[in-house]
Amino acid sequence: MKDFFADVILPLPLSGPFTYKIPEGLIEIIQVGVRVIVQFGQKKYYTAIVMSVHNDKPANTDIKTIDSVLDEKPLIYSVNLHFWDWVSEYYCCSPGEVMKAALPNALKLESSTKLKIANYPDINDLSGEESEIIGILKDSSKALKNVIKQGNSGIPFHIIKSLLEKKILTVEEKIDQKYKVKTEAFVLLNPDIKSKEILEQKLTAVKKAKKQEQLLSDFCELTKSFSPVQSEKINRKELLKKSGLSQAVLKGLVDKKILRIEYYEVSRLDETKNAQAELNFLNPYQERALSEIKSLFNQKKTVLLHGITSSGKTEIYSHLIEETIKKGKQVLYLVPEISLTAQLIERLKNIFGNKVGVYHSRLNDSQRVEIWEKVLNFNNSENTSHQIILGARSSVFLPFDHLGLIIVDEEHENSYKQFDPAPRYNARDLAVLMGIQNNANVLLGTATPSFETYFNVQSGKFGLVELFQRHGEMELPEILISDLQRAYKRKQMKSFLAPELYSKISESLERNEQVILFQNRRGYAPFVECMECGWIPKCERCDVSLTYHKYKKQLTCHYCGYYITLPDNCHDCGSHEIKTRGLGTEKIEDELKSLFPSARIARMDMDSTRSKNALGKIIKSLESRKTDILVGTQMVTKGLDFEHVNVVGILNADNLLNFPDFRAHERSYQLMSQVSGRAGRKHRKGTVVIQTSQPDHPVIKEVKNNLYIKSYARQLEERKMFHYPPFYRLVKIVVKHKNQDKITLISKQLTDVLRQYKQFSILGPEFPLISRISLWYLKEIWIKMKRDNQLSENKKVIFSSIEKVKHLPGNSGTTFNIDVDPM
Repeated sequence: MKDFFADVILPLPLSGPFTYKIPEGLIEIIQVGVRVIVQFGQKKYYTAIVMSVHNDKPANTDIKTIDSVLDEKPLIYSVNLHFWDWVSEYYCCSPGEVMKAALPNALKLESSTKLKIANYPDINDLSGEESEIIGILKDSSKALKNVIKQGNSGIPFHIIKSLLEKKILTVEEKIDQKYKVKTEAFVLLNPDIKSKEILEQKLTAVKKAKKQEQLLSDFCELTKSFSPVQSEKINRKELLKKSGLSQAVLKGLVDKKILRIEYYEVSRLDETKNAQAELNFLNPYQERALSEIKSLFNQKKTVLLHGITSSGKTEIYSHLIEETIKKGKQVLYLVPEISLTAQLIERLKNIFGNKVGVYHSRLNDSQRVEIWEKVLNFNNSENTSHQIILGARSSVFLPFDHLGLIIVDEEHENSYKQFDPAPRYNARDLAVLMGIQNNANVLLGTATPSFETYFNVQSGKFGLVELFQRHGEMELPEILISDLQRAYKRKQMKSFLAPELYSKISESLERNEQVILFQNRRGYAPFVECMECGWIPKCERCDVSLTYHKYKKQLTCHYCGYYITLPDNCHDCGSHEIKTRGLGTEKIEDELKSLFPSARIARMDMDSTRSKNALGKIIKSLESRKTDILVGTQMVTKGLDFEHVNVVGILNADNLLNFPDFRAHERSYQLMSQVSGRAGRKHRKGTVVIQTSQPDHPVIKEVKNNLYIKSYARQLEERKMFHYPPFYRLVKIVVKHKNQDKITLISKQLTDVLRQYKQFSILGPEFPLISRISLWYLKEIWIKMKRDNQLSENKKVIFSSIEKVKHLPGNSGTTFNIDVDPM
């Protein structure tokens, strides 16, 4: 009989695949897409995914054997594995890194090193720390890392090594199952009770035990026992809660063989059945847009819906979703921030019920596994599976096999870009690829398209549908430009508010309307400074000043989390004259309370929304008009819809315009336009006030007059001249080392190797704005290359150059991160 081998992907940053022999007993079971347990290295065991099965034994190597199979049927389809391959190649990472990003953690089993006692020693022969270890392990084996942590003051590894050498301890590798099915207790009638008459006899028999009689009556009423609409079982918690009785009463009925308890698998997901709603009727503009989209889908797989804020793009999406699911196809609806889409989730569930699943990083591992399985089993169990997935960027890795439609809402958002760890992918670009691989339609929607997307429209790759009328005849907001320099010179400023914005807020509050203020800087103040000598507290691990957070009374690093309490005096000169500098959302919230004492003020930023339900409470408070002024960072720009918000203030547009990045003006236009779209969405024409020291800046004028095409054309000329996207591709290499001299030397070595290849244009190496993060020094090398068919070959050159430099003498301890199409 021929030997069979499997090529597998391991969740490790190593180029693969790796080949293992299939034992005879597993040949019939193993197939592409199942998980297997394999040994890698001397002792470690990992979960691997089978990507191919064949008879070709690799030459000149010892082949290990697959240990066991975890799945009866594939966990992932072939089309998904092809997708992983593409992601790995395009984004310059290993297949294992893609696997690690794609699979929920609970599906990636990995052995852990465990210690157990091999021979019980005489305690008198042991040191105090050795005795402590024996005490920790006396009942069972424990993970090595937990033993080290469990000691009173941390156990040094050499103590453990000593016990291993004395053969007192032994090491074993164990794989712990991370995902367990959730079960709950349900109450049923005892199988001996086969008729209504027998049940009535039992009710009579327990009349003297009043609580048991009541519980049995409640059970019969809730389950409609022996009626045409009876339910076989009821959840124990629900029965006891509704009856108000204890488990002891229920145990009495179980002991009398009237009721029984059985455990059933239940879902961890919210499966509340919403009252079904109908799709809203579209207005004539939306009808025309929908018709154009469907017509373009016959010619191009990807279409851009360029619709202004409040034009009703979501309603068009809903109609397309309904048509797709009627054809028996799946839908992926991507959003940049799942936490900000409570209104959208509720709307979709009202229309499509439990066909809708929500997938994002805030779900726990077990919930993510359940969503994965509901998508995987779409063909086998349509009644219990998810046909529509609303999700953040990681949703692109779910095991779709029947995709019919992908919607990318707010496609311009850089939240779709994964920054760390690898793969550093852009979910919008992967959505376009998924459309091609799955023969699915892709709809990109936004009021402010990314320049790359609009360039693809103009070059004929994507279709274009425009929707420039607001829904329900709502008018676009009036945009006022407030000159900060003039206001400061004339001493007209009220704290951080120019007179135009102050008066608009006052008028809005008088009319009982709401206000949103945007400042893209959290904390109370970006830094504090000694007024005597200019000392500024900085992070010990990063090259960045510490941000002052007043509510914690701390100076915090926003990069590594390092913090100190606010010092009473200067660490250089001893002066007590330490003042806050700059303006964060906390300080704005504080000062607004003084400027508008009767207003109810809330803040929406990363600090105020850390807890599980905090964001929902802030949004609900604004919806129910319990908040008058909302201060926020970029979070307030992302698709929120509040009908009573009439005034929006952008407190400092200069921070956006002056950021040193070739995309700064594009992002400034997008952010200012998006936040402006929160104003005047329902009842009256809104007002937007943009505070700036550069009122004549072209981007400010373009935002004021809603001139997207002019902004796009102006900036595109500059990008063409200086060889930036969308005309050229960019690849960023970040070199990291803990020694500053080493990073300078190694990054120069790599640049010198790359400069030998004439197809590249090299920028750098240079320190980025923040040149040290978490004790790692960083240097960046930017590579520009033409948009031709040589991309794959060029990446091979980049890989080989890095490998060459990595193995030069003295270069150990260096990390190289490749970011294709950096944002």
